[in-house]
Amino acid sequence: MSHTVSSSKFYAYLSRLRWIKRWGLMRNSEPENVMEHSWEVAVIAHALALIRNEFFMGQVDANAIATAALFHDASEVLTGDLPTPIKYFSSSLTTAYRQIEAIACDELISLLPDPLKTAYKALLSDDQQPESHHQIIKAADTLSAYLKCLSELRAGNLEFSITARELEQKLNDSTLPEVGYFMQTFVPACALPLDGILKGLAT
Repeated sequence: MSHTVSSSKFYAYLSRLRWIKRWGLMRNSEPENVMEHSWEVAVIAHALALIRNEFFMGQVDANAIATAALFHDASEVLTGDLPTPIKYFSSSLTTAYRQIEAIACDELISLLPDPLKTAYKALLSDDQQPESHHQIIKAADTLSAYLKCLSELRAGNLEFSITARELEQKLNDSTLPEVGYFMQTFVPACALPLDGILKGLAT
């Protein structure tokens, strides 16, 4: 069976996520872009899902969650990254930004060949995600931001000190047991220098 092939700009747009910088209001020791952030969120979300299943009797699809997490900020290739203090400055501003995000997602989806649109809509649109998936991806997003703050603090950048405390409190208050497990099991080693990470590996 032959298919008519026409050019799509969908992946051309996604590839430009590497140029969208995060933390725009803050001085960064090491800049972070949306593409690398999305990878980290996907890896953390996958881990959280596995932790839920293995330790807390969960039944979530870790692979589906990781895939959706890769696309959780895809709309920012059109909107840019709006800093959190602005995004949540007021309920009306939050609502307006959510509407802009939805329009941006629709624009991206419209670039796809018709047979692919339904599958990608399920990945790009929050309202298409099961609530359990959305919870885990949101928690992974917060964990990624917290790890970024810790990295900046290790570099001596106190610009991130207040944000780090706020995110740590948010994570400690989380009702998701997998978040507490991740914080206790994986986060402490993230503060180690390379020599500390390597220590014990050599025999």
